Amino acid sequence: MHASNSAPAHSPFASLRLLAGQALSRAAGAPLVGGNRVELLIDGEAHFRAWAELIESARHYVLLENYIIADDAVGRRFRELLIARARAGVAVALIHDWFGTFGNAPRSFFAPLRAAGVAVRAFNRPRVESPLGWVGRDHRKLLVVDGQIGSISGVCLAAKWLGDSAHGIAPWRDSGLLIGGPAVADIEAAFRDSWAGLGAPLEFAPAPLSAPSGEVALRVIATQPAHGAMYRLDALIAAMATQSLWISDAYFVGIPTYVRGLAAAADDGVDVRLLVPGNNNLPAVGALSRAGYRPLLEAGIRVFEWNGSMMHAKTAVADGRWARVGSSNLNLSSWLANCEIDAAVEDVGFAERMQEQFLRDLDNATELTLRGRRPQLRAAHGRQLRSGSSSRAAASALRLANTVGAAIANRRVLGDSERGVLTFSGGALVALAVLGFWLPELLAWPLAAFCGWLGLSLLWRRIKRVRAHRKALAERR
Repeated sequence: MHASNSAPAHSPFASLRLLAGQALSRAAGAPLVGGNRVELLIDGEAHFRAWAELIESARHYVLLENYIIADDAVGRRFRELLIARARAGVAVALIHDWFGTFGNAPRSFFAPLRAAGVAVRAFNRPRVESPLGWVGRDHRKLLVVDGQIGSISGVCLAAKWLGDSAHGIAPWRDSGLLIGGPAVADIEAAFRDSWAGLGAPLEFAPAPLSAPSGEVALRVIATQPAHGAMYRLDALIAAMATQSLWISDAYFVGIPTYVRGLAAAADDGVDVRLLVPGNNNLPAVGALSRAGYRPLLEAGIRVFEWNGSMMHAKTAVADGRWARVGSSNLNLSSWLANCEIDAAVEDVGFAERMQEQFLRDLDNATELTLRGRRPQLRAAHGRQLRSGSSSRAAASALRLANTVGAAIANRRVLGDSERGVLTFSGGALVALAVLGFWLPELLAWPLAAFCGWLGLSLLWRRIKRVRAHRKALAERR
């Protein structure tokens, strides 16, 4: 990760850099694009100000994709900005995730946008023929204006990112990027792929490739469900780091293979640090996440909890040379089930800024230490904030399954926090057993309804395929 940039082309260091670059490109499924300028955005206020200025400056088109768009002061402000550009003749296309926006904004919220000429599409609405289709989400947060400047972030269009000073709630901590240069074309391509997956492609062509506007090289990693590109890259960076690996993550669920990778790095002397929320916006998820801290701490990985209202940033910085910012959390939901987008930046100057920001964040965090075999946790402060997310639900289910599976198979000794998970799981299963004995219809009817729905959806898909095949044959004739 830190070979000298001045090494001759024929030197072993040059060969290693070539192999490392090839490995990163293959793992991420994205090429390294040079000639960019990158600005780091910290927290919602900076994001909303920059995004508003970009949208107001649009002359040709605006592409906006976000997991949550809320019917609140922030969501309504951006709705009016998009309406104004559409009425000025600018093409505006908006994608929001159905599940992420559900409960945050009614369908009527988008009616004024459509009336003004904004093209709006919702990702993955519930469909009769797809009972489990809602599991995978569009978790991306991106903006592209005129093909010249783009943004990748973890921030959603919702006022909770600004906190609530009247009730003593601090703003959420989050990170994002403004990007200018040739890499913007890759951000736009990710949006266009998402749009085409929901219906007809965009009618207007992309702007010409932006000229180089800086010296930063980066990869735009736009992942699709089941591709696992971000997991491969995260695991590869854990293996390649030689000095430091500092990670911030909102909903960390350390699956065994990734935890072993972090532990191996720490065992080799790499300074591995993990910053996570102290006050998770879903308290139950925070409690389940803590169940995985013990093996990290025992491996020598330093774990810190953010003291503010919510740590929502998804970032990593390795060896002061490589950094990642985007929408992907370190859990199977982000790695395998969702559409995500991240930027992996290979630039010493930017990585140093990321390190400086990480150290500033640690000033408002509390480090966890082991007391015997129990992680010593501080008391959580501040009012809890709540929101829905299929990513966090899937992460919680995974943590629960890992812990229960380890206990049943007797694979490893469980920590104190994990034994709390077993108490909850065991009690819930006993309660279901009692319910099944005394009122079996309360379990049988929902199961029968779900099985019927699943069966009908499979038959309907079969019918649609037969019709499509017959239509294709008729067209050939």
